[in-house]
Amino acid sequence: MIKHILFPFDFSAQASQVAPFVRALASRYGASITVLSVVPPTFEVMPAGMGVRAGEDVSDWTGALQSRLDQALITELAGVPVERIADAGDPGFRITDFAHSHGVDLIMMPTHGLGLFRSLLVGSATSKVLHDARCPVWTAAHAEQQRAGGLPKTILCAVDGSAASGALLTWAADFSTRVGAALKLLHVVGSITDWPSLERERALQEQVRQAAQTEVVSLQASAGVHAPLRVAVGDIAATVTEHAREENADLILIGRGSLQSALGRLRTHAYGIIQRSPCPVLSV
Repeated sequence: MIKHILFPFDFSAQASQVAPFVRALASRYGASITVLSVVPPTFEVMPAGMGVRAGEDVSDWTGALQSRLDQALITELAGVPVERIADAGDPGFRITDFAHSHGVDLIMMPTHGLGLFRSLLVGSATSKVLHDARCPVWTAAHAEQQRAGGLPKTILCAVDGSAASGALLTWAADFSTRVGAALKLLHVVGSITDWPSLERERALQEQVRQAAQTEVVSLQASAGVHAPLRVAVGDIAATVTEHAREENADLILIGRGSLQSALGRLRTHAYGIIQRSPCPVLSV
């Protein structure tokens, strides 16, 4: 169950575009929302001079930020219980610390807000939250403009075939049912040959693809999840995001458990999926 949603907010246009998604999901689950805004330790990061210079009193800045935050998103989050909190410190750390200490069930945030190179990189705060948070993290499409906010109608769940995939499938099925969305599954097999034009190599690649499909179908059966499955061959991030476009998906759902290991598969591919995705990504 999702009963407490944390919405980190930095007053950027990208963050404001996340609000309709937050409100829609909170309304469906009957969840409360905490809007958290953090004064960072460097002056240049926040808009309208919202930042702390060395030697300045942080309480003065957090008080000013709290006053501004109290007037923010009044219309956008109307009809759901909202608490607004101003804090100071490293944004990524403060977000994850709040989530861990206040029983947050879901974090919803843009991938970037202010700053140079924002179209090239997942923001450092978002990257830290994705790595450290113990609850699911919803990230907006990595773009200047979002699709119309609301509940997803089509969810694409990328399954990696690991031991944790059964739990991901169960979570995805329950979430899809609760929000009223169609669930579709995708498993991507990496290419095993540099010579795909050769018939022998194609046959070997197809054997690998078929074996992977058998494995994922078995995982589906064990989890009791009935959803259409496609097993494709290619680069993981590119194939997942391309398939999301083909299916006109409103949300990509991926597992994030392996992110905690130094060389986990998701650490290699999650950021690529988030950066290229045409829609929000929910990392569980």
